[in-house]
Amino acid sequence: MKPKIVECVPNISEGRNENTVKECVNAVASVPGVTVLNYTSDPDHNRSVITFIGSPDGVIEAAVRLCKTASELIDLRTHSGEHPRMGAVDVIPFIPVKNATEEEVIDVSKRAAEQIWNRASIPVYLYEKSASAPHRENLADVRRGEFEGLSEKTKDPLWQPDFGSGFHESAGVSIVGARDFLIAYNLNLSTDNVDIAKKIAKAVRNSSGGLGCVKALGIMLKEKNCAQVSVNVTDFNITPLYRVNELVKAEAKRWGVHITSTELIGLAPMKALIDSAEYYLQIEDFDFDTQVLENHLL
Repeated sequence: MKPKIVECVPNISEGRNENTVKECVNAVASVPGVTVLNYTSDPDHNRSVITFIGSPDGVIEAAVRLCKTASELIDLRTHSGEHPRMGAVDVIPFIPVKNATEEEVIDVSKRAAEQIWNRASIPVYLYEKSASAPHRENLADVRRGEFEGLSEKTKDPLWQPDFGSGFHESAGVSIVGARDFLIAYNLNLSTDNVDIAKKIAKAVRNSSGGLGCVKALGIMLKEKNCAQVSVNVTDFNITPLYRVNELVKAEAKRWGVHITSTELIGLAPMKALIDSAEYYLQIEDFDFDTQVLENHLL
């Protein structure tokens, strides 16, 4: 039987204390057969993204160990940052990578959620393809109110956690689910006016009439003294990165600013980057399957 490979991309609510981030990464890496591919931290977001792969059982164990470690080191009662958050380990998505079906990864997410509650005492909401009800599918809806709103939110019968009850006093709750590949792509602007970034984000995101499969926020980066449009692309086949880039560029021009740089947070499928290269290089009749060297080596 061919080995099943699952990716997990947890986001932890710490991007400033390097020792805390390393201890969390080490907790993941301590699981045999699990490989940490990447981790990135941002002090303004006060958030780190860890990417790892492994067997279904391996990624479940790594997620649980991460939650136990993070709950001991991260206290949301004293936490602040630009990125919305609900838990010390805020969101834990699982993605099928190789020889694993969507249904199998949904099962992985639910088993992980149950163990996070049983072994780390952190209540869990299920979201995306693992959601127990339609109103829990959208991450933004689940996270609304953030950590500070959990006391009231968890009293509402519609918002009882799927595993456990209430919330952990310092680690909040975690949000767990199966989803497709997501690309976190941030665009920094030549202004410190965060209102401009918020207006551009509104024009770009799907929920307010922008691009399909795009979520966006306008935030301020104090370390870089610039405003940022922080974007999640949930399906790059529907909205490629270059389209996000071009719309942000056009909207920025309206306000007399421009994109100074962009950031890719974590990993992205090669095809998503090749699509943008094809667009900007204006390659005619490009064939990803036959004209990319690495595709012949895999």
